[in-house]
Amino acid sequence: MSDLKLSCETVEIPDECNVIVGQSHFVKTVEDIFEALVTSSPSLKFGIAFCEASIEKLVRRDGNDAELIECAVRNALKIGAGHSFVVVIKNGYPINVLGRIKAVQEVCGIFAATANPLQIIVAESGQGRGVVGVIDGGSPVGVEDEAGEQWRKNLLRNVIGYKR
Repeated sequence: MSDLKLSCETVEIPDECNVIVGQSHFVKTVEDIFEALVTSSPSLKFGIAFCEASIEKLVRRDGNDAELIECAVRNALKIGAGHSFVVVIKNGYPINVLGRIKAVQEVCGIFAATANPLQIIVAESGQGRGVVGVIDGGSPVGVEDEAGEQWRKNLLRNVIGYKR
């Protein structure tokens, strides 16, 4: 049995962007996630990076925005977990694309989808690295009161336009 080392990797999230971190199982992940994203909205900008776990063990990349592709690659290299992927999106929100990403045949699961400060907990053994979990944003400081409920409803209905 080999030793296990844990680390905490901070994900870079550019201003006005969101990030999605997940796990997949096949080399065509970047191509299929690209198709899922590019058909979701004509204004969506994105970069994808996928950590291949076998064959050449390369970070595969794609997207429609060079800066977001490079950001996704930097994050993927930092995480370094086999078969993990990072998607950085702009001009859209995870809620707009998560269903499409989850429907990609080789996607196993999503670890996080956020614009909050994000840390990925990574375990490393003699075989390689894997995602153990995530720390997404901060811890709760209380319970929503009536004013907080009204703020939330206003945000959803009047600011974002998700509910009418």
